Amino acid sequence: MAETVVVIDYGSGNLRSAAKALDRAATDSALARRILVTNKPSDIIKADRILLPGVGAFGACRNGLVAIEGMEDAVHSHVHIKQRPFLGICVGMQLMAKTSYEHGSHAGFGWIDGDIQAIKPSDKSFKIPHMGWNEITLSDNGAAHPVTQCLAAGDHAYFVHSYHMQVRDTGALLGSTHYGTDITAIVGQDNIIGTQFHPEKSQSVGLKFLESFLRWQP
Repeated sequence: MAETVVVIDYGSGNLRSAAKALDRAATDSALARRILVTNKPSDIIKADRILLPGVGAFGACRNGLVAIEGMEDAVHSHVHIKQRPFLGICVGMQLMAKTSYEHGSHAGFGWIDGDIQAIKPSDKSFKIPHMGWNEITLSDNGAAHPVTQCLAAGDHAYFVHSYHMQVRDTGALLGSTHYGTDITAIVGQDNIIGTQFHPEKSQSVGLKFLESFLRWQP
């Protein structure tokens, strides 16, 4: 029986692109997966795995989730009670942190011990936002993680962001990239994982990452 993979629709993110990329990854690898884009908490509760996209400001994304009655409780139930796989993309990853300091101070989910701060390259020739293709470097934990071990040295992914997660728990740091300063690219622990880059825009690298997520059994 096909697993259901839910892409959460809360008014932010490249929903259709993410859904199409998941479907392509599942089809190419002959995985039986039903991809569902939804804003219904009842669908979240029944999902086998969740993808939370996010584009724009942290506070607006957080408010968008909270505005849907029962959505935040459903997400927390999926992650902490049912302990099913969860993937956050871009701001969807940033929401996993404790606090964001983008345009004020905003509480995150608190799943990862880290904060969201502005990117401040030491070399001022690096323009913000950080936008385009950049190389992923895995940490030792990332090289051993069931999802990220699919990535190879020299793999590039597509980024577009002005803020990034500064991780205090180095065990949760799976991968980074460099843009005038070290930038967190992938975080994860237990049954959650997040990418600052956009797998749905990262062509073959993004597809193999999504396939790895679809196969993951934490």
